[in-house]
Amino acid sequence: MTTTTPVMAPAPPDERRLTRAERRAVAAKTKLSSPAASSIALLIAVLWTVPTLGLFVTSFRPELDIRRSGWWTAFTDPQFSVDNYNEVLYGGGTNFATLFVNSLVITLPAVVIPITLASLAAYAFAWIKFRGRGILFVAVFALQVVPIQVTLIPLLTLYVDTGLAGSFWTIWLSHSIFALPLAIFLLHNFMKEIPASLVEAARMDGAGHVKIFFQVLLPLLTPAIAAFGVFQFLWVWNDLLVALTFAGGAPDVVPLTVRVAELAGTRGSDWYLLAAGAFVSIVLPLAVFLGLQRYFVRGLLAGSVKG
Repeated sequence: MTTTTPVMAPAPPDERRLTRAERRAVAAKTKLSSPAASSIALLIAVLWTVPTLGLFVTSFRPELDIRRSGWWTAFTDPQFSVDNYNEVLYGGGTNFATLFVNSLVITLPAVVIPITLASLAAYAFAWIKFRGRGILFVAVFALQVVPIQVTLIPLLTLYVDTGLAGSFWTIWLSHSIFALPLAIFLLHNFMKEIPASLVEAARMDGAGHVKIFFQVLLPLLTPAIAAFGVFQFLWVWNDLLVALTFAGGAPDVVPLTVRVAELAGTRGSDWYLLAAGAFVSIVLPLAVFLGLQRYFVRGLLAGSVKG
């Protein structure tokens, strides 16, 4: 008589032993989704939003009300007007409409130039073998620790000697120089996470470096490029130091941030327009962030190719 040994069925997925990392992830998820954590997050969101709400309400209040009382009195004595925005956008003393265009002209090239150069450099560091590649990459990475303030005088001297001072080129070049080390580092690390089998398969099909970069790797870099693009756009749009140093306050080159600073400065007599000017200056960055939020989150979380 033949006896058969029963075969044990594999344990269901729910009953397998969880790894230490999985247990910590489950515990963290439980804590973060608890009512106490949700209440704390809601409280922080409210506290973070109150100053913005006050600034928004102030931007619609008449000048006399702004000077004599706080923004919270608008709820008991509501008097609102769009005169502040009309003065900010089209008034002779501010003329934010022209400065808005200047900021846009400054920001777009200052975002496109470093992303283009950093993408090519990151590909070279990641997939092209050449002598001294590691040392050169470490040197590029080390440039991130150089403060911007240290480079202002040497760059300004160079721009004056070459006749570029007071033009858009000085701001474009400066922002591109300051952004390249971080952009190369981020895009290189993201590109190294792409499986080498994709590149090897393209090479087997006869593709060169140009075709591999544009047809294989560049579509996969969209989240990383978008994430860095959002950071760079916000940095350049909100910058005051670089623009004020290299543009020299010229009316045809000066960005929006310089005029906003003048509203609140010691010489600014139009400080009551500061709230309206601040909201005009954040409209485009807010639209860019909301529009690229999906790619921004993917760029921060993605670390490999899945699918």
